[in-house]
Amino acid sequence: MNYVYILECSDGTFYTGWTNDLEKRIRMHSEGKGAKYTKGRGPLKLVHCEEFESRSDAMRREYEIKQLKRSEKILLIKNYME
Repeated sequence: MNYVYILECSDGTFYTGWTNDLEKRIRMHSEGKGAKYTKGRGPLKLVHCEEFESRSDAMRREYEIKQLKRSEKILLIKNYME
């Protein structure tokens, strides 16, 4: 499986990424070994996740989410949490 996820950083910003091993990727982010953006912005909280069969579908969705305005991301997260 492939996943697109959004992490909320301790400063209130969001990081969007994709992976084929969600648990490992979040652990890497938390240990400061993930993306440069999340390094030093912990603790991190998983606030959104979507599952995809193919890598290309996950990467396409990651791109779509990254194009959203912050307010649209907040709405996406709110709907996910409900």
